[in-house]
Amino acid sequence: MYFNKFEKGFYDLNGDGNQKLVTDLMTRVKVRSKVADEVSLYDSYDVPSGERPEDTAFKHFGSAQLHWVILMTNNITDVYYDWPMSEQTFETFLKDKYTNPGAIHHYEVTKSSGKTTASGPDDYSYLIEVNSDATGAQSVSNREYEQRLQDEKRKIKLLNESYLSSFIEEFNTLVRK
Repeated sequence: MYFNKFEKGFYDLNGDGNQKLVTDLMTRVKVRSKVADEVSLYDSYDVPSGERPEDTAFKHFGSAQLHWVILMTNNITDVYYDWPMSEQTFETFLKDKYTNPGAIHHYEVTKSSGKTTASGPDDYSYLIEVNSDATGAQSVSNREYEQRLQDEKRKIKLLNESYLSSFIEEFNTLVRK
């Protein structure tokens, strides 16, 4: 459904004079920042482990084909890196990336000014990275660091269903331009 609206053209893929009809993948549409930042248009959602964008779209919109709406409204351009991993994939990722997932990634302390407390269990914005010899420095392992990134990716916004048809209509208009 997403690429169906994109322009198509003939292209010689092999340089042999035999042209094929292809979709123009260079077409880009971005959700306007005014729309993307309007909190009243969205519901917050924590993606469960192993759930794919198609699953979320089916649960929320009733159609897996609308996964592209979720990806666009969350500015996800690479589902393999920007979407949260399943627990099994995460474990494999850690083993591939780090020789020792339990080793120290960095040290951090609580800020001395500005926001100095957490506003939830997954809020680390009150912490700053420091050298290991800083007073009160606490270590963060590779696993903890990567888990924080995954937890952040799990927090997405879902377009309120009452705005879905307007969103799709706007998308179709922009793609045709």
